[in-house]
Amino acid sequence: MTKANAAEIHIREYLGTPTDLDAEKVKAIAMGLTQVLADVFALYIKTKNFHWHMSGRHFRDYHLLLDEQSQQIFAMTDPMAERARKIGGTTLHSVGEIARMTKILDNDAPYVTPEDMLAELRDDNQTLVRRLRAVHALCEDANDVATASLIEVWIDEGERRTWFLFESTRPVFGHNG
Repeated sequence: MTKANAAEIHIREYLGTPTDLDAEKVKAIAMGLTQVLADVFALYIKTKNFHWHMSGRHFRDYHLLLDEQSQQIFAMTDPMAERARKIGGTTLHSVGEIARMTKILDNDAPYVTPEDMLAELRDDNQTLVRRLRAVHALCEDANDVATASLIEVWIDEGERRTWFLFESTRPVFGHNG
């Protein structure tokens, strides 16, 4: 028996949770949740970064908006990881794993305009929603209604964050001042 096979057997015996869901489909859903969880952590850090470095004439509104959004994003982490474990899968183990799996790009720039921050976060939230929809499709195929239900709420929240960020960056037409 190879070391990899022994590890897989150990995981199944000691970390696997009994479920009536198909084992291969559970594996795919848990992997999808883990990948999305990496995006959630990356988006949380990025949203906090922009919250901390916000400036300009709309500072207070944007600062508070990003604080509210970062709290909502962080609130997804534990239920998402626990759901992967609850159905018999595993989830993230390290910051390195987050870095390897996320589709959310870093922004280490020393200065980003408020408008660019909001636009970037808008696009990142859209990326997160797309990834959530892909996992939702896996859940539908597996008849995993509980995970699908959680994902539906997270999609709605992501669409709301996207909407708020979009409206905050919309140009004001016909306004002089």
